[in-house]
Amino acid sequence: MKIGIVDVDSHNFPNLALMRLSAWHKQQGDSVEWWNGFTHYDRVYLSKVFTFTPDFVMPIHADEVITGGTGYKDYHSLPPEVEATAPDYSIYPSYPRAIGFLTRGCIRKCPWCIVPRKEGYIRPAAKWEDIRRPDSREIVFLDNNVLASDFGLEQIERMGEQKIWVDFNQGLDARLITPQTAVLLAKLHWIRFVRLSCDSNAMLPVVEQAAAYLREAGVAKSRLWAYVLVRDVADAHQRVLALRDMGITPFAQPYRDFDGGEPSEEQRKFARWVNIKAAFNSCRWEDYDEVTGRKMKHGR
Repeated sequence: MKIGIVDVDSHNFPNLALMRLSAWHKQQGDSVEWWNGFTHYDRVYLSKVFTFTPDFVMPIHADEVITGGTGYKDYHSLPPEVEATAPDYSIYPSYPRAIGFLTRGCIRKCPWCIVPRKEGYIRPAAKWEDIRRPDSREIVFLDNNVLASDFGLEQIERMGEQKIWVDFNQGLDARLITPQTAVLLAKLHWIRFVRLSCDSNAMLPVVEQAAAYLREAGVAKSRLWAYVLVRDVADAHQRVLALRDMGITPFAQPYRDFDGGEPSEEQRKFARWVNIKAAFNSCRWEDYDEVTGRKMKHGR
C-alpha cells in the first residue's frame, strides 16, 4: 500500500499518532510519505490535535481518507497493535528527543480539560525504557497527571538514577507534590523547567507549597515554571503576579473551548505580555503597549 500522512496542525512538535502509524505501516511492507497533491494514495491519514487548527481543505487523491485526533473531536485510541508500535522518528528528522506517555488519563475532572472524556481514569502506559530513543538521552513526557500514578512515581524514581534528561510538558499536579515526591523529582535531570499548573486562584497556596518542597529538595528556583489558564484576565493577572513573587515563571494560555472558540483579543494580548519576558519584566499589564513592547506611561 502507498500511505500518505498529514500533520494538520503543522507545528514543530511531532505528532505521536502519525509516527506510530508510519512505523506500523512500514513494518507491514507499505510505503509511507508526507502527503503531496500530485500523488494518488491507497490511504491517507490526517491527524489534528487542536480544535482551533483550520481544517485541511486541499483535495486528496486517495482510495481511503482517515481522520483522527482531538482536533476532529475523535476521542478514540489507535488500534492496539499500532499503539504498541515504537514511533518512527525519521518523519521528523530535525526533532532530537523521544516523546511518549508513562501514563494515560487523569484522576481529575477539570471542566476545561478534554483528558477525562478522551482517556478516562489514569492507568500505566509504558516504562520509560520503552519510550527512550537509542540515539537520544532526552525524553519529553506527555502525561497529564503522572504523579497520581504509583506506576508513574516508580518510573520517576528509576529515571533519577539514569543519565537522561526529561521534561513533563503538560505540567505536574502541584496538589500531589509532597516532600517525598519532591525528592524524587529533584533527582531527575531536567531539560529545562519543572512545569506546574495554576489554573485558578485557589491553586496559588498549593503551588506555593509545592514550590517550597521542590526548592527544599534541591530544585533550582530558576527551573520553576507554571501554566496559567486565562479565562478572566483580571483573575489571571492576579495569578501571574503572585507566581512571579514566588519566583515561579508564569506562562499564560488563553482558554479555548472544545468547539474551537477563539480567545478574545484581550486574552491574546495579556498572554503576549506575560510570555514575552522583555515586556513582562519591564512594565505593568496596565501600561503594556503591544506596538512597542514597552510601557505606555509609568513603569513599575
